[in-house]
Amino acid sequence: MTVRGTGGPSGGNQNEGVAAPLRVGVLGIGSMGRHHVRNVRATPGLDLVAVADPAGDRFGVAGGLPLLGGVQELINVGLDAAIIAVPTVFHEDAALALAEAGVHTLVEKPLAVDVAAGRRVADAFDRAGLIGAVGYVERCNPALLDMRRRIAEGQLGAIHQIATRRQSPFPARISDVGVVKDLATHDIDLTAWVAGARYESVYAQTAYRSGREFEDMVVASGRLEGGILVNHLVNWLSPYKDRTTIVTGERGALVADTAMSDLTYYENGSIPLEWDQIAAFRGVSEGTVTRYALVKREPLAVEIEHFRDAVRGAGSDHVTMAEGVETLRVVEAVLESARTGESVRLS
Repeated sequence: MTVRGTGGPSGGNQNEGVAAPLRVGVLGIGSMGRHHVRNVRATPGLDLVAVADPAGDRFGVAGGLPLLGGVQELINVGLDAAIIAVPTVFHEDAALALAEAGVHTLVEKPLAVDVAAGRRVADAFDRAGLIGAVGYVERCNPALLDMRRRIAEGQLGAIHQIATRRQSPFPARISDVGVVKDLATHDIDLTAWVAGARYESVYAQTAYRSGREFEDMVVASGRLEGGILVNHLVNWLSPYKDRTTIVTGERGALVADTAMSDLTYYENGSIPLEWDQIAAFRGVSEGTVTRYALVKREPLAVEIEHFRDAVRGAGSDHVTMAEGVETLRVVEAVLESARTGESVRLS
């Protein structure tokens, strides 16, 4: 496929060596898609040329663009890249159509409704030689980016445990999946990414408290490669928003508040305790606490830049569809464990 925006035979200012903007379309301009529209418009090197949503433009983001009815109308406009932000049940059909049309695509998380569908989508983009990305925007959160860098540099030493909390009131935008596929999928993805290790096993319990078809609470625990213990507390029934990731290692703990993009380091103490009772109880002493000053950019803006760079062949920081499939494997294991009451081992 020739990408129109890369300065190839069908586009770009080759005389000056400056690539023309990529022609981008967004499918789904609801609660999440409207933010994609805003960020595509603001991202250098991208040109928003079409939007589509069969449900209409309830947030009024189309601007001067005509509102198209679906993915085929988007394709007919002529696109280099597309973003899929429709409900999860529609991801597979839309993504397969875009792959067949030769359009690089970013699919909002999760990649598809299940592992089988996710693999079909990933395989289609691989066969076509296209960039296929998944919208796990937490990987672009400043606090988690800095946390991952510090862990990779050895600041914590060996990692012992990763715990996440993701709690908030029920979002009216969700209608086709439960809290595991909508929220817990973020924690599953970011945990494996931050640690650089895959899940070996999971055990989970879910609850249905709001009268919906899908679960609205989950508690999941497990183990990653290398013996790292993990725990995820996720629900849609808390009257406050909590987005916390805690990584505990042999030298201390890094705590990310991803709602505020804050990162704090709790260092193990080096001053010996002279009170034997407390020393025996604590195991480690309390040391210096440091909150890092971070450059805080909107994570979605960074995610779209990563996608743009991948399409250009200038970067590889996007979440690949293969990674999206792996996260779906863990998501399905969580749901299976909750259904059977047994721990599930991932081969």
